[in-house]
Amino acid sequence: MSDQQVKGSYVEPGQEYTRDTNYIEDRITRDAVDGWPVEAGRYRLVAARACPWANRSVISRRLLGLEDAISLGLPGPTHDARSWTFDLDPDGRDPVLGIERLQEAFFARTPDYPRGITVPAVVDVPSGKVVTNDFPQITLDFATEWTEFHREGAPDLYPEALRGEIDEVADVVFRDVNNGVYRAGFAGSQKSYERAYRTLFDRLDWLSERLAGQRYLVGDTITEADIRLFTTLARFDAVYHGHFKCNRNKLTEMPVLWAYARDLFQTPGFGDTIDFDQIKAHYYVVHSDINPTGIVPAGPDPSGWLAEHGREQLGGRPFGDGTPPAPPRAGEEVPPLTSA
Repeated sequence: MSDQQVKGSYVEPGQEYTRDTNYIEDRITRDAVDGWPVEAGRYRLVAARACPWANRSVISRRLLGLEDAISLGLPGPTHDARSWTFDLDPDGRDPVLGIERLQEAFFARTPDYPRGITVPAVVDVPSGKVVTNDFPQITLDFATEWTEFHREGAPDLYPEALRGEIDEVADVVFRDVNNGVYRAGFAGSQKSYERAYRTLFDRLDWLSERLAGQRYLVGDTITEADIRLFTTLARFDAVYHGHFKCNRNKLTEMPVLWAYARDLFQTPGFGDTIDFDQIKAHYYVVHSDINPTGIVPAGPDPSGWLAEHGREQLGGRPFGDGTPPAPPRAGEEVPPLTSA
């Protein structure tokens, strides 16, 4: 999701931050009900590593083994008022889509597309048009519509018997945590900031209690709910604690959540999608209204993410009856962790 949406008309002085949740809602399905059939090699996932919403789709793609079926385009960590750009690629162009800006794929679908140019976005390679940027639905469809192309040993990230509970947990996590940090960081008044701050930490306390006696959020395996929480926790100390003023505690000062987050980080498919340098560059450079100097902090030291977590004693089976994914593909690796 492009954080250009948190600028301008979306945050007014004295008002609460309101996220624009109007997306292109077409789906890629086996029955092609929206005109987009599941078809290996046809689509490209554009997902900046800096963005927590895009990070979800990258994790899901890794865990399910969809690398051969859906290619991955990686914009750089920053964007301007117009669009995410492919400044990490040779000549500043996505090598598959041939475009400099993700905006071009949105305009190919809808000329002068009026809303935020957001990631993740799934693009139809033959036409160059965005199919969808509906980030919650993208990962659910990866789990349920693309099963023909899942790797052998892929986990069931959205098990049918648990979908009601997963949806319920994911809803409160989105409202109070995933979006809650933004509601604090982009609050337009002291009152709205304090309300968002209290709601965020009340929910984190609730999550700590829930996770004190169980390894994962729903059931005994990793599910969609864990993916959705993890991407916010991974950014908490590096960005949200200071930049967004979510500073009652650092993640490292919340023992249960910190151990839970480390457990997932050390699980193949999670930590190997995280690039802390890109994450910090995005928030501290793009959000010039919050950080006008553009100075990117050197810390915190990320090496603690590799410390022992001890969560295995709670039981649970990370991949259920499946197996871990293979290492990241060449060109999709992230830098190894180093001390700040």
